[in-house]
Amino acid sequence: MAEVKIIGSAASLFSVRVEWALKLKGIEYEYIPEDVRNKSELLLKSNPVHKKIPVLLHHGKAISESLLILEYIDETWKDNPLMPEDPYNRAMARFWAKFLDEKGLLGAWEACQAEGEEKEKAVEAAIQNLALLDKEIQGKKFFGGDEIGYLDLAAGWMCHWLSVLDEVGEMKVFDKDRVPSLHEWVQDFVHIPVIKESLPPREDLVNYFKGSLSYVRSLAANKQ
Repeated sequence: MAEVKIIGSAASLFSVRVEWALKLKGIEYEYIPEDVRNKSELLLKSNPVHKKIPVLLHHGKAISESLLILEYIDETWKDNPLMPEDPYNRAMARFWAKFLDEKGLLGAWEACQAEGEEKEKAVEAAIQNLALLDKEIQGKKFFGGDEIGYLDLAAGWMCHWLSVLDEVGEMKVFDKDRVPSLHEWVQDFVHIPVIKESLPPREDLVNYFKGSLSYVRSLAANKQ
């Protein structure tokens, strides 16, 4: 029985960020693929509250929520630390990671779904959210300095998933002219072998988000 297991999905940026953390730490793990549209008994048992991926299983104990999992991994395996040592910098890393999930990612997805006049407003709002983070990475290779860390993993969805959302939503949230420092960071981040080898095929992501977008729009149409 593997000491460490991940219940996840290749299309899930939340799952992939956990894999990145384990690989950076050099931790061997067993990957358990989950069909999010037909949830397994293992997932429902391991995460009965939210019933979502990813879930990290360590010696049979379940930890859910990807950002919490990243911290758990960092505290459990001390080599190659992910979180900053300084308490203030740790707090800021947590702040921006939460901001990215709640405003950056959600804002991009809302812009992807929007249509007509609302789309332009949603795209602009999403860009403004990313512009705030762009200031945080100015003059740095990675958010923590010279080495990849916790906030880089939290922001890692921008290196692959964001351009897919732009394509599917026929928009341009990840505008190089508006967020130039983030674009430079993406180039450094995505060329790290551990990161690059864990990225799912782009075509698979495009098909996944096209299906998700069609589903969401069909639900909205049925409510009218």
